[in-house]
Order: sequence, then C-alpha cells, then structure tokens
Amino acid sequence: MGGTPVFVGTRVPLQNLIDALEGGESIKDFLDGFPSVKREQVIAVIEAAKAKILETVADAHSH
Repeated sequence: MGGTPVFVGTRVPLQNLIDALEGGESIKDFLDGFPSVKREQVIAVIEAAKAKILETVADAHSH
C-alpha cells in the first residue's frame, strides 16, 4: 500500500514541503499555501529527515 507519503490528516504530499524548501520558500510560506498542514507537522518531518541524515552519515563513517 505504498503511494506518496502525505501529512497525516491531509492530502498534502511531503514532497511539496521538500520542493518548497528547495525553491527557497520559508516554512511560513509553505504553511500559508497549505493551511491544512500544521507547523508542528512540518517540524516533525524536518526532525525525522535530520535524524535519518545524521544516522546515514554516522553509518558511512563507521565503515
């Protein structure tokens, strides 16, 4: 049941956040464009991505 990951309780794909940030938008700009997404959800996605990146970097350095 894969599919595109979305913010819980919305139909907004997480990819929209990534694209917005890559395009130079602020979190506020993103939230203004997607009012169904809560700031806490955006921060949680960023924190999860940060944790995954740090884990990947740590794994790469331990080999």
